[in-house]
Amino acid sequence: MEPERLLLALDFGGTKLTAGAVSTSELAASGERRWWAHRRVPSPPGSNAQSDLEIMMGLARDLLATAEAPLAAVGVSFGGPVDAARGLVLLSHHVPGWEEMPLREWLEERLGVPAAVDNDANAGALGEYRFGAGQGYDSLMYITVSTGVGGGWILNGQPWRGADGMAGEIGHTVVDPDGPVCLCGKRGCVERLASGPYVAQRAREWLKAQPDRGRILRALAGGDPLIRSGQALEAITAKLVAQAAAQGDDLAWEALEIAARALGVGIGNAANLVNPRCFVLGGGVTKAGERFWEVMGRTARETALPEVHFDVVPAALGDDAPLWGGVALAEAQVRCT
Repeated sequence: MEPERLLLALDFGGTKLTAGAVSTSELAASGERRWWAHRRVPSPPGSNAQSDLEIMMGLARDLLATAEAPLAAVGVSFGGPVDAARGLVLLSHHVPGWEEMPLREWLEERLGVPAAVDNDANAGALGEYRFGAGQGYDSLMYITVSTGVGGGWILNGQPWRGADGMAGEIGHTVVDPDGPVCLCGKRGCVERLASGPYVAQRAREWLKAQPDRGRILRALAGGDPLIRSGQALEAITAKLVAQAAAQGDDLAWEALEIAARALGVGIGNAANLVNPRCFVLGGGVTKAGERFWEVMGRTARETALPEVHFDVVPAALGDDAPLWGGVALAEAQVRCT
């Protein structure tokens, strides 16, 4: 019987830092996803690469402090572009100081074990394929719809990262050439229409421009006087928009419907292009309710050719999908040694 060792997974998110450890022997014996230990903390205001690294290493040390089994490998999910072959973080769109950071080398020097690094969407795809809703499919696309919209591919049972490591950027496929300008500079990207911050921004703009609409959303945000003064606008998030839509607010639903349709068009186009068996969807916006899923799924199938068949399913691992992808990355390092 193989001696017990630990796999350490780290997830550098835009707003949170998470670390988890699993036992290799338990994983091999049961195949179940069960954390031996798990820690998550929010990123502090004004954080940078150095502060995030210090916090994450503190979480890792806490996890491993009482472990009797040795550490075998580390797998890392990072919220930004990564050169996975070199273990190099290219940059972070949310946190300064990550440019050209050799994260794999940095971790291996400090922890003394092999490490692997990938971006969060690729890690999420790998996590769902290995441990979650993607089990049983040989090809899938994982899409996360949250602060941004990203994606990762599993093709023939293997991650597909593309020639430049940029495969899966469904958030920056154009679904409305006449749409609003995205942060990337193009118009009508899926991310510009479907991500959480833009759903909230759309609702805020409509509330200010249409004072007779959005009664439920106004009340949830703190009341109409605060909306008119601008004091309550920041309280309006995509989650609040979804709550209002579920309670029958037409303005809130219309803001969400744009997101659902844009995401559906993006999925349908990806289905036509690559023909995966399954799309696994995670992220906060995908928790917007059955109506959102119905419109998104119907739009995806109307966009795809009738001969193209695929499932669209919710992610099973929630916010920990990239972290479980980190486990799979670490597991692969152990198999290689």
